[in-house]
Amino acid sequence: MASFWSLKQTIFDKEARKRQYQSYIKGLNAYDRHKKFIDDYVDFYGKEGSVPEKLPVKTDQDTLREGYRFIRTEEDDLDPSWELRLVKRYYDKLFKEYCIADMSLYKSGKIGLRWRTEKEVKSGKGQFVCGNKHCSEKEDLASYEVNFSYFEAGEHKQALVKLVACERCAEKLNYKNRKEKHLKEQEIEHRQRKRGRLDNSDDSETEIPSNKNKKKGLHPSGIFRLRAIASF
Repeated sequence: MASFWSLKQTIFDKEARKRQYQSYIKGLNAYDRHKKFIDDYVDFYGKEGSVPEKLPVKTDQDTLREGYRFIRTEEDDLDPSWELRLVKRYYDKLFKEYCIADMSLYKSGKIGLRWRTEKEVKSGKGQFVCGNKHCSEKEDLASYEVNFSYFEAGEHKQALVKLVACERCAEKLNYKNRKEKHLKEQEIEHRQRKRGRLDNSDDSETEIPSNKNKKKGLHPSGIFRLRAIASF
């Protein structure tokens, strides 16, 4: 009698696990179900020590990164694929009057620009608040037209965009050019000083001794005075 109930309980548990497994499988999407079957096959029938291969998964974020363009053209909209339609929908939701800037690498002349999102427009970021991503200044703002030169999809492109920035962040926009100009001016000044020292050295070598000048009635002050007299 005990063996009968034990056998009955075993069959009942087996059927319960089967129904639970089927319910779990039905709750998966096609990709997860496929992955589950492959993993089970490898676990039960695969070679010992084999590692299941992880298939690459392309997310919507990956699609946006590949197909996004800062300024879209008519040619970009000709592709009817779902990836490009996804990028187009995202692009249409952006507000393209003012830009948001990333100035974290401004000292090397690298400044990133992007369009504003709906959340940033509602908060006033980039229009009534400084457009620098890491700045929240609301005073002393000014609007600038920036000639944005960037590399995209294997091409060098340029676009004239608007950026609102405070006085401190506005200085970062042209930091590299001003730095290079300052270094160039210092180099020119250094060359002029060096040339002046060389000229003074030449003057001292060609200057006539004072006692000799006195005998001839010449001015002992320098070479330019001597040249003027010698020209007669």
